[in-house]
Parts: sequence; structure tokens; C-alpha cells
Amino acid sequence: MSVTYLITFNVVHEQRERFLVLLNDVIDAMSVEETFIDATLHMDPADENRFLLYETWADHQDVIDNQIKRPYREPFHKALPELLTGPRGLQIWAPLRSLKRPAEAPPA
Repeated sequence: MSVTYLITFNVVHEQRERFLVLLNDVIDAMSVEETFIDATLHMDPADENRFLLYETWADHQDVIDNQIKRPYREPFHKALPELLTGPRGLQIWAPLRSLKRPAEAPPA
């Protein structure tokens, strides 16, 4: 069963660009992993230094055993104490229902 992680970050203002570069590198690298489903990075419209990463994976155990340990994550994880004002927030959610907008019909 798939699992979704909601991860919140409060970023030190002066580290905002560095945070985004490092996190985008991780998102790009993880996007080709076999059990990756999707990810969306959100910014709080009221605070440009507060972010929410929404990522969905096919298998929670694979994330724990393999994905979190991938070498491409190391620079990001090592930099977090300098990048953030405090610990990350983490929530784990299991899906009950999913709905996507139907694809548009091709023009006639």
C-alpha cells in the first residue's frame, strides 16, 4: 500500500536559496526511484520561509530500508541544522481514496 509523507520545514531566511537548491536536487534524484509515485513542494503564502513537502511512495518499508539512506540525500540531511530554525515536522498518511481530474478529450 502506498504512503504519503507530509514534511514541514521552517527555513532560516538567509539559507532559503541554499535550502531550495539542496531539496530540489533530492526531489529530482528521488523522482526516478522505482517506488516513487509523486512529490509536490509547497510554500506557505503567508511565510516564504515555510515549506511543505508532500511525497508519496509505493511502499513505506522500502522508504525506511532504502530510500532514506540513498547517497543523494546526504548533502541535504547534513545541511539541515544550518538551514532550519528547528526540527522538521513529519506526518505519515495512508490513502483511503484518490481522485484525479479526467484527461481532456482530444480535439475532434
